[in-house]
Amino acid sequence: MSNKENKSIASIFGEGGRPKNSKREIKIVDTTFRDAHQSLWATRMRTEHMLGIAETMNSAGFHHIDMMAPIQFDVSVRYLKEDPWERVRELHKAAPETKFRALIRSKNIASFDFLPDDVIDGWVDQLYNNGFRVIGAFDGLNDVSNIVGCLKRAKALGAYTFGALSFCESPVHTDELFVKTAVELIEQADVDAIMLKDAGGLLTPERIRTLVPAIKKVIGDRPLELHSHCLTALCPLVYLEAVELGCDLLHTSIAPLANGAGQPATQTIVKSLRELGYVVNVNDEKIEEVSSYFKNICEVEGKPEGKPAEYNPLHYKHQLPGGMLSNFHAQLETAGLGNRYEELLEEIALVRKELAWPIMITPFAQFVGTQAVMNVISGERYGTVPNEIKKYVLGYYGRLLGPVDPEVYKKILENGSSEISEKPTTPKPMMKDLAQQHPNATKDELLLRAMFAGNQVDGMKEAIANGESGDDYSGELVSFIKELASGDEKQVKLSTENLNISISR
Repeated sequence: MSNKENKSIASIFGEGGRPKNSKREIKIVDTTFRDAHQSLWATRMRTEHMLGIAETMNSAGFHHIDMMAPIQFDVSVRYLKEDPWERVRELHKAAPETKFRALIRSKNIASFDFLPDDVIDGWVDQLYNNGFRVIGAFDGLNDVSNIVGCLKRAKALGAYTFGALSFCESPVHTDELFVKTAVELIEQADVDAIMLKDAGGLLTPERIRTLVPAIKKVIGDRPLELHSHCLTALCPLVYLEAVELGCDLLHTSIAPLANGAGQPATQTIVKSLRELGYVVNVNDEKIEEVSSYFKNICEVEGKPEGKPAEYNPLHYKHQLPGGMLSNFHAQLETAGLGNRYEELLEEIALVRKELAWPIMITPFAQFVGTQAVMNVISGERYGTVPNEIKKYVLGYYGRLLGPVDPEVYKKILENGSSEISEKPTTPKPMMKDLAQQHPNATKDELLLRAMFAGNQVDGMKEAIANGESGDDYSGELVSFIKELASGDEKQVKLSTENLNISISR
């Protein structure tokens, strides 16, 4: 056994081989209804899937159940053709004792550009009005100023709030940065809990041993949550290390919707915690009932089951989230570019470094990934620049944590759209105009229209009225590449659940 393994085991067990923090209760936040299917089913769990097992989930003993983040609204409207607000209401009715959670993404929510304050405020209000009593927010740049407003508004309404520390590995993402961000979230928004959000599954036992104690030291009695993914196969061990170091809540999902790109399996983590002497008050029989239910759906509908991943150090180079990684690979194959996949991953890593190490989390993972695709297929790095990349380097999305490579910055300003002002502009209010355009629409509908341009909301409503089911998207990246290569179009756009990119010539 290596010295590293000995250290890992020693950190969990105290004298006599017993856990140092045994008998402490660890609470579970279930992610089956949200991030599990986002990671493993391309966010294609339908409302009917959830309602079919909601009563059992209601009595399974979870501290919270994660239900909605921006992409769940996005996929519901654009692909599943379901009203996401109706999902929210129906699940709250079906599981009245459950505390469901909603997550807000910075100031863009489900869009990719920043939205005006009247939309942000309305979104928070409707999350609360439709039943959410646990509301949190994250910002991909860890710029607290982007999320303080929505967190304060949620708390004023009476919600329990949590602020997320968006984690990644880079020279600028130090323990000191995350500690500073946690302090700002507490001092400026008075959040009830802090969540360490590791969307890329990048945490290691070594990093968690310095990071968790540093965060716990400054957050006082507030709970610390840990949300990670199994992309490197290290997550289960990271969770156990974090608990011994004082972490209070773990995010897990119920197998078969666990492992792989998703969270660790609830069944495995709960068993491990109890073996180590911790108290976990969840109902094992109910969890097995949920597991059997989703195994049946996988078999009947041909949906994938999560499998443990193998450790791959390349992941720490590109840091792409699992769902985006698999979609990129599949669509590049369809576009006839599958042989350039490894080249693309190397380019993603280089672009990320040049752009001051953005966290590979929505929307920045999409921005970096698309710029890398442009660089590879055009043969000229930064010869074609998506509008979002120019906005990013100019600070439209918040304060950057480091300087952009000077030569790259120059190319981006030169080759990006001349219509983008070098000084970020404040979005104009939208809700009043939307209400005039759609006088019979509810506030829920108006907010969806603020997120989704064109006739997407109309398409959802029409499908619902006709009793039609939505279909999965396919081929958007292929069409985008063809249009870009032709050079005929003045503006080329790509819009999928993983990408929302526009290029102005």
